[in-house]
Amino acid sequence: MERSVRAVVSRQVVPIAAGVLALVSMALVPPSAGYLDYIDVRTLCILFCLMAVVAGISSCGAFEALAHRVLEGRRGTGVLCLLLVLLPTACSVFITNDVALLTFVPFAVAVLGGAGRRDLMVPVIVLQTLGANAGSMATPFGNPQNLFISSVYGLGFWDVVLTVLPIVVAGVAVVCVLAFIQKGDEVHVDFEEPARVRDRGILAVMCVLFVLCIAAVLRWIPYQVVLVVVLIAVLVLRRSALLRVDYGLLLTFVFLFVFVGNVSQVDAVREALEGLMSWSPVLASAGLSQIVSNVPAAVTLSGFTADWQGLLIGTNIGGFGTPIASMASIISLRIYSGTEGADTRRFLVVFTAANVLMMIILVPIGLAVHGLRRRVAVGLLVQPADLVRVLQIPDLGVPALPGDPALDERLEVGRRLGGVDDQILVE
Repeated sequence: MERSVRAVVSRQVVPIAAGVLALVSMALVPPSAGYLDYIDVRTLCILFCLMAVVAGISSCGAFEALAHRVLEGRRGTGVLCLLLVLLPTACSVFITNDVALLTFVPFAVAVLGGAGRRDLMVPVIVLQTLGANAGSMATPFGNPQNLFISSVYGLGFWDVVLTVLPIVVAGVAVVCVLAFIQKGDEVHVDFEEPARVRDRGILAVMCVLFVLCIAAVLRWIPYQVVLVVVLIAVLVLRRSALLRVDYGLLLTFVFLFVFVGNVSQVDAVREALEGLMSWSPVLASAGLSQIVSNVPAAVTLSGFTADWQGLLIGTNIGGFGTPIASMASIISLRIYSGTEGADTRRFLVVFTAANVLMMIILVPIGLAVHGLRRRVAVGLLVQPADLVRVLQIPDLGVPALPGDPALDERLEVGRRLGGVDDQILVE
């Protein structure tokens, strides 16, 4: 009994910690009906729909069949490692980093174990983790923090993609190089029973539902409609998929919404966090991610900045670093630790070294991207006239003042480019 309780606590440490924070914050602001305003229902509903639908797709054997088709045959060690790493990296763009690792890390363990290359498990699993975190940055639905930030700040698909693209390209490039340079003899991968897609009709329906979820993320379809359609379809066609939804993650969001809503009403806390984010939103959010994980960091800091771009860049880069910086990293560590002959100490050493390398490379790129976009946004609001005309926005000719009707369009583009708000005009 004690062992099972410990197992549950170890798997749900983040929701439990978030729950404790929510309870503590209630001492500052007593519970009331106002708590309902804290909850971002849209984010919770879309995240639930995505997890349920992806679980349904996975239950049809689609990901296993893809992996078998890609990996079967005789290849050099570097090519095999690259393919094993690219599978979760590419899939995380659409199915989130957590799901990609839950699917492909056990697969890598089986393939490398069957090929007699257990020595490659640690570097491959570490690189799969880095690749999944890098790939998931690319879209508004690639990871929970992107989905949350997109929802809270009302971002479009290209707002996210164009902001993080340089970081994604750099991160994926580093991971691919590190995978390809793994040395060894030619490896033959052969599956006794090749995986096949099951229930193709159900898979087709799940794929349509996934498209509807993406449409809800992009605000093309009301999320309430998608929630009802997904619930009915999954209950009828693949009820077991509901058991594979990460309800702990949903609870984490709820608890953090309560915590942030409460502490934002405490003047000292609000001023401290606003000051931290105004200093450097990229470094502040990346730094906090190392301590509390990037999803809680995104939720916590979102209430204290208008600079969505800095928050987006910082929490995504912040997913690299410590083992708890991204919950996806915990998934990989847990799976590897359960394998026969696992060397957890070696895993952590390799993991730390690879993550430090990623931070050294990506932090300067993130700061440069954020600084450039921020300068463009500020310049758009007040000058120069040439830039304004290129963007086909009315040229005010002089620095704009709050309340000027012609300012609205500039402010909207400025927010898209760099998260600026009316305050910047009067500083």
